[in-house]
Amino acid sequence: MNRKTFNRRAPARVLVMMDQLVIAEVINLTLNHGVYVTQGAKSSSQAMALLDEWHPHLAVIDMDIAGDQFMKRASAAGLGAAERLPVLALTRRGDLKTKLAAFEQGVDDIMTVPFSPEELLARVLALTRRTYGDTVPLTPVIKVGELEINILDRQVTAGSSKLHLTGVEQSLLYLLAANAGRLLTRNEIMDALWGVDYVAESNVVDRHIRNLRAKLQNDWRKPRFIATEPGRGYRFVATFSEPEETT
Repeated sequence: MNRKTFNRRAPARVLVMMDQLVIAEVINLTLNHGVYVTQGAKSSSQAMALLDEWHPHLAVIDMDIAGDQFMKRASAAGLGAAERLPVLALTRRGDLKTKLAAFEQGVDDIMTVPFSPEELLARVLALTRRTYGDTVPLTPVIKVGELEINILDRQVTAGSSKLHLTGVEQSLLYLLAANAGRLLTRNEIMDALWGVDYVAESNVVDRHIRNLRAKLQNDWRKPRFIATEPGRGYRFVATFSEPEETT
């Protein structure tokens, strides 16, 4: 496979191998800050097909879904040192043995899931620069519906108000906004932000949703950004318009 030379004037292509759509969408939204374009794969076979057809500049792969097979197949595809695809690995197993094994298999960097959007972006930007000797332009502010999100300053603009977020609030907002229109259950939010092994009080998700709503000036009775589906979870509302009055 002949990977094309990196062109700073065009979006860099990133292959995202992740079978959890909720997290894959967070990666896709976050990389909008770096002028990247992404293509998704849910298995190593789908990822290999994209390697051949799309020639990505970089890959973000979930090592827990046959990441070792992907690395072996990528090597067997004839990628020499000069043409080797730079890979950022993700794993839910954060022990040293797992990380060392991933590096032994050829990944360039590794992060544990859950991760913060700002750290993911920093790692991908750094990996791109190390590999190609050039930087991808950083776009600190992206627009999602009626919100402008500044990942650099952890700041959100809603109308004329500028709001500062904590790290957890920013991760929560990215999770919701990346999956706009999709119902996210409390368990999905818990797993994506704190991990499956995290033990917390039963209302931790609701509490952080409440805090984020307060900063967004989002009345739960008239959801402008975050809608509640009682007994099920939450849904991000990308746009908002006042309901028409009936006579």
